[in-house]
Amino acid sequence: MQLNFTNLFNFNNESTEIETKLYFDDFEYSTYKPLKNGVDVKGRAYCKADVVYMDLNVSFDFFGICDRCAEEFKRTYSFDLNKIVVQKLENEDDDFDDFIVVDNEILDLDDYIYQEIQLFLPQKMLCSEECKGLCPKCGKNLNKEKCSCEKEVDPRMAALLQLLDQE
Repeated sequence: MQLNFTNLFNFNNESTEIETKLYFDDFEYSTYKPLKNGVDVKGRAYCKADVVYMDLNVSFDFFGICDRCAEEFKRTYSFDLNKIVVQKLENEDDDFDDFIVVDNEILDLDDYIYQEIQLFLPQKMLCSEECKGLCPKCGKNLNKEKCSCEKEVDPRMAALLQLLDQE
């Protein structure tokens, strides 16, 4: 979806409503494609006091695989983007997170949202914060069942463990 900011850059006091569903069939996270239901984008772009703003809400269902227990899960994410839209930055060396620079007064919303989702997602995906993962010896999912494996003792602590066994 292409957004044209020409009227807004001419300081018209109009507003452009944005409501679309984007599909990213090529979006990959780790080794899988988690965005099966598309991405909802809602918001508006407007001019206020000769400054162009864009406020968006991005929401999507993430179908993932837990990095600890390898179970599949679904999580709904939502985040807001509040940016100032400019044609160019005065100091080209600066990278400001609050600004979006548009070339030729056109913003490719698909590319922009694609990049923002990549930045938003955590590096480690867990089914829950309390996930216990898999047993390193037998491979049982410790969230579902307890394993009977003996815990390995650090060889440096083995002498202390022998003292406890004598008592």
